[in-house]
Amino acid sequence: MTGGIRATVEVTEPAGCPVVDIAASVDATVDSVSRTACPGDCSDCVTEFAVESDEAPETGLEPVFAHGARRWYRFPHDDDIECPCECLGRLGCPVDRYVADGATLTLVFHAADYDDLQTAVGALREGFSDLDIKRFVRAPTDDHRADSVLVDRSRLTARQLEVLETAYEMGYFERPRQANGREVADALGIDPSTFSEHLAAAERKLLSDVL
Repeated sequence: MTGGIRATVEVTEPAGCPVVDIAASVDATVDSVSRTACPGDCSDCVTEFAVESDEAPETGLEPVFAHGARRWYRFPHDDDIECPCECLGRLGCPVDRYVADGATLTLVFHAADYDDLQTAVGALREGFSDLDIKRFVRAPTDDHRADSVLVDRSRLTARQLEVLETAYEMGYFERPRQANGREVADALGIDPSTFSEHLAAAERKLLSDVL
């Protein structure tokens, strides 16, 4: 039995997403979202979300409910795929968590296996160029109960990857170290300070996936 994969992706300024448009207009965070989603040609899917702000957002949507500074909005989906959640819904991957922080949208969804994950991420990349994969977590299976995390190496620049590989091959991460930072920097033909900067940036990206 496979446990599936939990994916977290981030999209900056996705065109056609009413939730992000409203959150950005009042500089608010939207993290209360309820929605229905299904694959195929269904035209009955809707999304409802809450925005808390003293300033009423300028939008064509009318709130369906209001309490104090918190307002709930609802909008239907049609046949056109205009936002990331619609894209995932057409693939049969309803969004588990949906957070709009200003103009940045973070989505959490589940894929049954790696092939489904590739299909979903590929569709998102095709429709939304500014996509950042934040985290993949593979659920434990019956045969392997460990907490597995898939690390996205594409987040590293070519130089950061080269620095990591060279440092690893030279034993920089061994205890005791087989090479110090200056020796690795010399092998790369860069200053020790530049080596430290590239290494810190690479470690920060990888640790954000792992932790």
